[in-house]
Amino acid sequence: MSSEPNHNRQKNHKALTKKQKEAIRRKKRQRKIILLIVEILVVLILAIALFLISKLGKIERQEVPLENIEVNEGISEESKEIMKSYTTIALFGLDNRSNGNLSKGRSDVIMIANINNDTKEVKLCSVFRDSYLDTGDGSFKKCNAAYAKGGPEQAIKMLNKNLDLDIEKFATVDFAAISETIDFNAVVECVDLLGGITLDEVTDEEAVLMQGYMDEINKLTKNNSKYLSGGGTNVTLDGVQACAYARIRYTKGDDYKRAERQRTVLAAMVAKAQKSDLVTINKLIDAVFGDIQTSFSNADLVALAAQVFNYKLGETSGFPFNHGSTTLGSKGSVVVPCTLESNVIELHQFLFGDEEYTPSDTVLANSKKIINDTGMNEGSGYR
Repeated sequence: MSSEPNHNRQKNHKALTKKQKEAIRRKKRQRKIILLIVEILVVLILAIALFLISKLGKIERQEVPLENIEVNEGISEESKEIMKSYTTIALFGLDNRSNGNLSKGRSDVIMIANINNDTKEVKLCSVFRDSYLDTGDGSFKKCNAAYAKGGPEQAIKMLNKNLDLDIEKFATVDFAAISETIDFNAVVECVDLLGGITLDEVTDEEAVLMQGYMDEINKLTKNNSKYLSGGGTNVTLDGVQACAYARIRYTKGDDYKRAERQRTVLAAMVAKAQKSDLVTINKLIDAVFGDIQTSFSNADLVALAAQVFNYKLGETSGFPFNHGSTTLGSKGSVVVPCTLESNVIELHQFLFGDEEYTPSDTVLANSKKIINDTGMNEGSGYR
């Protein structure tokens, strides 16, 4: 009598054990699948990391210690807080890239890129290279001399000291499109990789003036780009044509208009790159990363790159807004801010929307010095 219940209990035990074993097997399979997925993700992350490191390794590093970055005293706490909401970067383009040295030479191009950290809007402002400013060490001359004197560190000091900025990061680029003496291959290649860029308008005068520059660039880059038949709207330019357009200076507006053309070409390149596929982006990286020096770390660059398709290019302008020109002996022909004080107020309104900004004592002193040296005040300038 008692053996039957024992037999049933053994059967139930065996049946329960099979279910448990099947459940255990299912859990093991699930764990293996999860582990496989995790392993695949890890491999993908490592592959992406290795790819980025291989690309970022092409960029030349130039550390600028934060303790060497000078910011003017006397900037209001309110203005400082507003500036913290932006990432402000100094961009330099040198005129001696053919020497293979990105740490020396006069900066043929000086730009301020200002990123709104909330909206991701990017504003660009050219600083005219012949602007008569304190070059960062108390000597007043053309501001592009700062880079030649002390590399990017002194050039950043020059911008912070004259403009009440708090720039910490920089990038020096072979802006070949906008230099007189350097190798043009990088920008020509980039524009051509993008399939050309489209400009809203090219005038008949500009189309004619481009021809001489195109002859030179074609020869240097071994291209055979053709002249434009004339001006027009929605004009697509290839690499050589874009370089030539950006170099034009002999029209109304002289170097000021040239700086505007530089920003126009850069803006068109950025807009086109944001619409490009990953294969094209990779080719662009290979083309330009070897011609960049920066103080950004790899982590900084990856963080910026993660937002690249969210950035929107906003307004562009040139500094000084109100300016004149004069010749100062051995210092040559200079661009004069009329006045530095009023121009810096306008700059903070343009870059940061700061309507309450008031210049520091350093900017006020520099403004008075420039007026004394040049004899030019606010009424002497034009836009």
